[in-house]
Amino acid sequence: MDAEARFDEIVDDLAPRGVLPGALFGARSLTVDGTAFACLKSEQLAVRLGAGSAAHAAALGLDGASLFDPSGKGRPFQDWVAVPVTQADEWGRLAEAGLDALGGSA
Repeated sequence: MDAEARFDEIVDDLAPRGVLPGALFGARSLTVDGTAFACLKSEQLAVRLGAGSAAHAAALGLDGASLFDPSGKGRPFQDWVAVPVTQADEWGRLAEAGLDALGGSA
């Protein structure tokens, strides 16, 4: 499955919790109450998990994962983890963790 199709599945899966598609950093994003907590950029799902959280550490442990650097200029966001499409089977769980980190539940 390609990254766009997997992202669409996640949007559908999280819609009952109030998640809507949006835009962030010029990329498609997941938002709740106007706040983005994940985005699809360059075949990676980037999720705001909160530096120091168990979810953040687990995400960084995935093969190919790294801190999200939307500018590509060596200034990563410490709270965000970018996970490549090769780990797309983990994206749904990570998106839910990002939503939970915001306190979003419907």
